[in-house]
Order: sequence, then C-alpha cells, then structure tokens
Amino acid sequence: MNKIDLVKQLVSEINRLHFAFSNDYFETGKVEKVNLSRTIKSVPISHIYHYRLTLHESINDYLMIADIDLRYFYRVKTRESIDDKIVRFSERDDQYPVNNWLNDIFGARITLKRDDIASVMDMLDDWQDVLNLKNWYLREKEGYRGLHIYFKNKNNFYFPWELQIWDEQDVQRNIQNHEKFKRNFVSLSTLERDAS
Repeated sequence: MNKIDLVKQLVSEINRLHFAFSNDYFETGKVEKVNLSRTIKSVPISHIYHYRLTLHESINDYLMIADIDLRYFYRVKTRESIDDKIVRFSERDDQYPVNNWLNDIFGARITLKRDDIASVMDMLDDWQDVLNLKNWYLREKEGYRGLHIYFKNKNNFYFPWELQIWDEQDVQRNIQNHEKFKRNFVSLSTLERDAS
C-alpha cells in the first residue's frame, strides 16, 4: 500500500472508530443527547466532562481492534485544556457552536513528507462524502503549520474528532508552538495547588 492509501485507511478507521464510539455512547439512551451546534450557554459543562472521561477510559479498547497500518500518535484532551477552551470561547463577543471549537477532545497525529501532504489535500474533496469528513483546513499561524481534518459523522450530537497531519520538517517548530500557546492553562500555582 502506498503512503496516500495508508493515510486514507487511517482517515477511514478514525471515522469508523468515531462513529462506533459515538454510537455506543450516545445511542444507548443512557446519556442525554445535546445538540452541539449550539453555543456553550446551551451545552452543560458536565456533558462535556462526562464524554471526555468516558472517552479517556475506553479509547484504547477501540484503537486495539482498529485496522491501522500507519504510525500515529493520539491523545484525549485534558480537562484543564477543555476548561481553558470553555473560558476563552465563553468570553468572546461572537459566539460559535460548541462543535466548531471543541472539535478535538480526541486527536490523532501523523507526520508525512510535504509532497504526500499535498497529495492528501488533493484527495480530501473526493474523500469527504465517502469517509464522512466534517471539514479540513491547512492551519498556518504563529509558527505552527499542520493540516487538520475533522470527523463528526454528520451528527450534531457527536463531539467531533481531529486528525493533524504535520510535515516532517515542521515537527520541532510545531512542538515548540504547542508548548508556547497550547499549554498555557497549566500555571505554577495550579501545579502547586494540586501537589498539596
């Protein structure tokens, strides 16, 4: 299988896992469904926290049986990072739907050569309907560069998931950027309070 086919396989599997987990979580009748196309004022914070905790506790059960032949990394967003996003987006004058900004509670990442990323970008329009992609864009901001792809299976009750594709040459700069801008919710006072 060539690199682009491997990426398509990964995108397809993340989408399948997103649907399986979301279906298992939201379609059992055990959890209230909340329309995430509304602003944060209409989405209970406890709904977000419960989803994040359940995902964190069970994601490996889903990933262990995934058909993925490409090396990838993943994380489940921390509660502190979610709180940081909630505060930032709650304070904005222009309010956005929750599923537009809390779209990465689960995030996976791969690195590719620049030419392979260009080839993937050329294929995304063709993959959108076939693989149920929400949207994608090339983010270039404050020294960070990465292709972001989002999954929500056309359902406003499911939290979107994210796949980031980084150019192999951008890895060090992107990591430094994340350390500078994405981890600012961890302060020394928080660490000291948690240690006591």
